[in-house]
Amino acid sequence: MAHMGDLVAEMLARYGVELVFGMPGGQTMALHDGISRRTDRIRHVLMRDERNAAYAADAYARLTGKPGVCDVTVGPGANLLPAGFIEALNASVPMIGIVGELPLDWLTLKEKGIASQGFDQLAFFKTITKDSWLVPSVTALPEMIRTAFRVATSPRPGPVALIIPHDVFDAEWDEDKVKIGVDDRAIRAPFVRSAPLGSDVEAALRLIGDAKRPAVVFGGGVHGADATTEATAFAERLGGLVVTSLTGRGSVPETTAWAAGTLNPLGSWAAIELVKEADLVIWCGSKASQNTAMNWTLPLPEQATITIDADPAEHGRTFRPTVSLYGDVREALRLLNARLAPQTHGDWAARIAEVKAEGERMKRAEIESEGLPVHPARVMAELAARLGEDDVVISDASFSAGWLANYVPVRKAGRGVLYARGQGGLGYSTPAAIGAAETRPGTRIVTVAGDGAFSYTIGELATQSQRGQKVVNVVLNNGRLGWIQLWQEIFFKNVQSALLESQSCHPSFAAAGRALGLAGFYAEKPDEIGPALDAAFAHDGPSVVEVRIDDLATPIHSFKRRMREGADAPRPRPGTVYKLRDWKVSPDLP
Repeated sequence: MAHMGDLVAEMLARYGVELVFGMPGGQTMALHDGISRRTDRIRHVLMRDERNAAYAADAYARLTGKPGVCDVTVGPGANLLPAGFIEALNASVPMIGIVGELPLDWLTLKEKGIASQGFDQLAFFKTITKDSWLVPSVTALPEMIRTAFRVATSPRPGPVALIIPHDVFDAEWDEDKVKIGVDDRAIRAPFVRSAPLGSDVEAALRLIGDAKRPAVVFGGGVHGADATTEATAFAERLGGLVVTSLTGRGSVPETTAWAAGTLNPLGSWAAIELVKEADLVIWCGSKASQNTAMNWTLPLPEQATITIDADPAEHGRTFRPTVSLYGDVREALRLLNARLAPQTHGDWAARIAEVKAEGERMKRAEIESEGLPVHPARVMAELAARLGEDDVVISDASFSAGWLANYVPVRKAGRGVLYARGQGGLGYSTPAAIGAAETRPGTRIVTVAGDGAFSYTIGELATQSQRGQKVVNVVLNNGRLGWIQLWQEIFFKNVQSALLESQSCHPSFAAAGRALGLAGFYAEKPDEIGPALDAAFAHDGPSVVEVRIDDLATPIHSFKRRMREGADAPRPRPGTVYKLRDWKVSPDLP
């Protein structure tokens, strides 16, 4: 007998969903039964923790453009989703959460868990999604699934929650009465595309033609619009500076003469210095967030600006642009590319080369350091030398994002580097690697995390092991929460709340990996890093490479400067915003 779990599974499969990540519960068992009948088209990946199901689905969505689907049961399963949902909401990642619920007749007993595990799930999810719905009946379910896909993939993409009561899931599916169908436009984001006005395109072309030192900032919206080909073509025509946000990395190859890296306090020194000298800054698929806009000191008052975004609210959120190109990023770039003649700015190109060369000299000193403990730059250089163009690299939050951004260049345009910067929470990389490995079977997945971030989701190593995934987990172990500890030492002098080790406690992440079925390798000297990575890359399955690193190393340029100066300046007042040219340290907390 077919049930409504069959209907849900069938519709997911027809929407092209190959993978569902989650954890079963009594209230959602019909869904799992339905999936089990369709394993030739759709599979379920069992996670160790529901919050990690959202992170795995997030990686699937970023790599495919399709909504990542995760499933949880009512109550304790549902209340673990917020971290992943807020990340997806802030980063415009399409996601659908299928959430179990009490039977419809029991919903009046949900308060205080009177009916076991009950709480007001609809109100809860409304705050962390684009939209959420409670399915009121069997006959409403097909249309509500179509609505979930449409909303998740329409501009601006994001997560939605579909809450399905237990008795609806278990009800018999009479296929003659409850018809199904899918809207194939919503299989992949964006659901629809629009183009900016012709007059605005003309105004943008005039600004670009008048510019002497143009720059473009590519954000995650380039990937969301599947526009890396158009972005690369535009960068070549622009003949100016190209930088990206962290999530925008891979919009263009970073090995070209005009690319200066990541614009972020923990990003590229050259990007930070050069963007201040531009007379025109084009913000393409970037929301000019606190970090990319350098604590909103960018753009400078004298800089002309163009914004390209499919979300109308972004055209003026933090600054008023000179020209707004409201529309799909890919369509806007195609219109510009069709009319823009290749630009040449010899003096600007020479200046870009000069500043980039100085930045490379500074990085080389860190990479070649033979000091102990090891400098993370040395680890990243060894990693970069071994990565292939098609490998997927996943960054965790905090300093790991900066180490990757500065020392592991993207050589091929495409979304091959994943960053959880929508919320910037620790613990993303290990479960995201599971999603990436299942999405691209046979592809090598590499994660980079600090010991603090790695500790959050270490249990998911068992999932990597169980599924035999080709994942190399690189752990940069400095024995502390690096960002917090340096902040405490620089500004508060005597706070010790960020230490993760003591004289009697020295966690071994390589040993933990081995205990969970992975290969584990440990390095603490510069000449040990390469062999450890070689062994991990050669291993047929998941591995952990733990490297003991310098606890004073930081990718944040203001922190480096502060430590060189002796940190004698007074602490910043809460909420202080510095002008860029007077910038001492960004009050950018993790």
